[in-house]
Amino acid sequence: MTNALLIFNARLLDENIDTPGCILSVGGKIRAVFQGYFTDSKTAENLANSVLQEDGLIQNTRLETFDAHGLTVTPSFIDMHVHFRDPGLTQKEDLNSGLHAAVAGGYGTVVAMPNTNPVISSYEAAKDVMKRGAALGLANIFQSVSITAGFEGKDITHLENLNREEIPLITEDGHEVASSAVMYNAMKIAGEKNIIVSCHCEDPDLAAAARPHRQHALEIMEKWHLPAWGGTQTDMSHIPQEVISEIDTSLTEANQLLMMAEDICTERNIQLARQAGCHVHMCHVSTAGAIQAIRRAKEELSDESADFYTDMADAAYEATEEGRRFQPIPAVEHGFSVTCEVTPHHIALCGTEEPDITGLVNPPLRSEEDRLFIIDAIRNGTVDCIATDHAPHTLEDKAKGAPGFTGIESSYGVCNTVLVKEGQISARRLSQLMSANPARILHLNKGLLKPGYDTDLTLVNPDEQWVVDSRLFCSKGKATPFEGCTLTGKVKAVIISGRKIFES
Repeated sequence: MTNALLIFNARLLDENIDTPGCILSVGGKIRAVFQGYFTDSKTAENLANSVLQEDGLIQNTRLETFDAHGLTVTPSFIDMHVHFRDPGLTQKEDLNSGLHAAVAGGYGTVVAMPNTNPVISSYEAAKDVMKRGAALGLANIFQSVSITAGFEGKDITHLENLNREEIPLITEDGHEVASSAVMYNAMKIAGEKNIIVSCHCEDPDLAAAARPHRQHALEIMEKWHLPAWGGTQTDMSHIPQEVISEIDTSLTEANQLLMMAEDICTERNIQLARQAGCHVHMCHVSTAGAIQAIRRAKEELSDESADFYTDMADAAYEATEEGRRFQPIPAVEHGFSVTCEVTPHHIALCGTEEPDITGLVNPPLRSEEDRLFIIDAIRNGTVDCIATDHAPHTLEDKAKGAPGFTGIESSYGVCNTVLVKEGQISARRLSQLMSANPARILHLNKGLLKPGYDTDLTLVNPDEQWVVDSRLFCSKGKATPFEGCTLTGKVKAVIISGRKIFES
């Protein structure tokens, strides 16, 4: 017996369409998309049955109907950058809590970083995580592998055993490969295998120089019981102004060094990738300088290959100003290419003033000029996707300065609020950033509401307001700078491979 799902009375939204309609899924794949007002189940069922009859499946198909009640149905989000801490650091997060958090945030696919304990530096270790994740029946998970064995910066022989279909991405996230020669050789191997090299761009020596300044600020913050996640809920009324000034001065000095660290290594990694002929993906881009370097590289690529950023037949836009600007990226098969991601917290928050200067994350929250530069890069098409860098910590570790925020459950609300509701981009562009483009980068048959694509769908109410309360998160990580913030845009349900796995 074949299972089919009919979703009707919906608003259909992806990078190409924004229209009322209904979707028929058969065997976990989208079979048909009908545009129009289908508020009556009988009309929608008649359409579905006519398709099933045409396919010869009418007698052996169990058709389930789902009334979306006017909610927006969009391709499930794809997160290229999460930390699930499994194995070895499961007091912070594990696969069960992380994947439940993912679907609660509207995500159907995630890529987990390898900075676990031990570091995931082999095909076998990555396969074990993916096997355990798949057994939970929640979001799809790809486990990335470290660039160098154990993050030690030297041995890359394990890369020879990887293949793109199972391990699409390698990364040293949380670190930078200090040796340009080692990184170059790793990029050459990745280029031959068409595996993405995802870079945490941070000059190690400058990062080391920044560490004492941040540590000095943390010692003062701990003395005054000031948490390291910022946000409007942070109470600083009990702290003398001279103490606050000392904290701010130390963190500003650290952040200026870390800004140089990101800018320098972004340029380095682009040049190494060009020479190695690989696809380099820049993680959590946060500075105007890094954005400019990426844009220059893309413009050079565009000049070298005039069709690199042309419309694809399966993702054409109308001839609108927005359509021309946001042409979808092609699925690059071989050779040098550059893509990049930005995070919701770098989109939404300014880190040069209280309270968010004390929200510690790598890379740091930047200046308002940098934040606006990132938004402009989203508007002009330089930024390819949004990734959460979901980094859960225990509250004890976070209070001691562990960098990073929990973010996968608030991501859609933050991005919809700051980007769509404030008129920066359209809802279609947000869908492209959160679904279609990461699917292309990872070579996945997802991200569009189109026949033949996987039925990984997220239902959202883009107008529903809600208040962030980390106590309600599925994630073990509760440290978020958005605590208490009112966001607009709520995830209501998630369907993976045609099967409903989450509903709020």
